[in-house]
Amino acid sequence: MTTSLPAFTTIQLTRRDRLLTLTFNRPEAMNAFNLAQHDELPEALTFASADPHSDVLVLTGAGRAFSAGGDIAHIERNAAHPELFDHEARQAKRIVFTMLDIEKPVVCRMNGHAIGLGATLALLCDVVFAAEGAKIGDPHVGLGLVAGDGGALLWAARIGLARAKEYLLTGDLLTATKAAEIGLINHALPAADLDAAVDAFCDKLLAGAQQALRWTKLLTNMELKRAAAALMEAGIAYESLSVRTADHREGVAALKEKRAPKFGG
Repeated sequence: MTTSLPAFTTIQLTRRDRLLTLTFNRPEAMNAFNLAQHDELPEALTFASADPHSDVLVLTGAGRAFSAGGDIAHIERNAAHPELFDHEARQAKRIVFTMLDIEKPVVCRMNGHAIGLGATLALLCDVVFAAEGAKIGDPHVGLGLVAGDGGALLWAARIGLARAKEYLLTGDLLTATKAAEIGLINHALPAADLDAAVDAFCDKLLAGAQQALRWTKLLTNMELKRAAAALMEAGIAYESLSVRTADHREGVAALKEKRAPKFGG
């Protein structure tokens, strides 16, 4: 008998046999993270990690985006009251370390744009399948913020320091096709083919030797976890500092007013 799935307001969990799917479920906001989603995701991931009735986890988004990153109203609130970011910082660390600790394979179905924290979550997955029309990027610097919630860790691990610095220091977005070409993600394919590709790959994993798969993942994640232990505390601390700057407030104002920011340093 399988256990019932927990209910959340911003995340939906569904099960197909031994495949568990976690869907970011704020389609009207392109699955951008507000406070509730920051709080619910660690709980949903903890459940998924320990769930004895699933062997593979899929992360995806409802609607046309995987996740657009931070919700603008949420970001604006933190800019006005930066002490509130400290709670979010703790949650960000929980999200990263919980995902790194999940032993079962985690597959990303990147159905649309993955921006900022959305990109971090996609890149924390073991294998990423993306629709060709999707874009991925970590534009923290465009808001006067440090890419401290996983970007500095994951981009360098996937594509090397030189390319990671180029994209993190500019905040430029990549098409899924370009991201696949440089090895940031695994596959970019037509949106119409995305579900079939993800299902076929998950079915292949589900037919495999589960302990061998989990222990192989555990082994390959050891170096990434070591790096995360070294980087995440500093990353969150630097991002917390940048939340308190005039440049961040200018970045938020520019985003709301749909203009280029005028940073003062």
